[in-house]
Amino acid sequence: MQRIRLRYTKRGRLRFTSHRDFQRAFERALRRAEVPMAYSAGFTPHPKVSYANAAPTGTGSEAEYLEIALTEHRDPATLRELLDESLPAGLDITDAVEARTSGLADRLTASVWELRLEGVAVEDAHKAVETFLAAETVEVQRRTKNGMRTFDTRGAVVELQALPQADRPVDKPCAILRLVVRHLTPAVRPDDVLSGLRAVADLAPPVPAAVTRLAQGLFDEESGTVTDPLAPDREAAPAAPPKAAGTASATAPEGPAA
Repeated sequence: MQRIRLRYTKRGRLRFTSHRDFQRAFERALRRAEVPMAYSAGFTPHPKVSYANAAPTGTGSEAEYLEIALTEHRDPATLRELLDESLPAGLDITDAVEARTSGLADRLTASVWELRLEGVAVEDAHKAVETFLAAETVEVQRRTKNGMRTFDTRGAVVELQALPQADRPVDKPCAILRLVVRHLTPAVRPDDVLSGLRAVADLAPPVPAAVTRLAQGLFDEESGTVTDPLAPDREAAPAAPPKAAGTASATAPEGPAA
């Protein structure tokens, strides 16, 4: 059995697809691309697909991950192209590697998010960010399947910056928040951080924020960056054997006859 790990996106209008909608679309793409999928046992076999930490409905993403199990060996690059062609534009397969290490989900410990705040001046966003970061705790409430829960958003936030939107007209302010958040339990989402900014600094965008996940992976404490979770699989791949060099006699022109 071969395992392939894929990175995919949710762009444009497709950010509003639910995780279940994506599952249906992806399984259709597997059938169209004639991928030799491994199936689970039991009365209702289903393709062996493992989804890891999907983004909430309504948020865009450049860094979603899943793993599939195959019954026959396939080239990851070719498989990526076939699946990408079989999915609607906006749900794009951007990377594929053969799984050579364990624990993909364990390497998804943090995310980098971009929050676009239309109608908010960058100066106001910067002041709100300073207030948020200066607080020891910022508690918010969110309704979950187990009822209303209160949790601290400040503890999950590793980095939060307010940046100006490039080439933006003066009369149309727009602030960009760059957020790095750890994956804790309960999970702290970008909208939770916005609720925290509203609670401690009264920052309330006039329209809903456009949220996009830019990266997802292992948080490097030393560099403060989120690393590529597929890098260990690439590094574990065996080196390609060197091509045999042709002999000089095979390529050299013949000399004049004696």
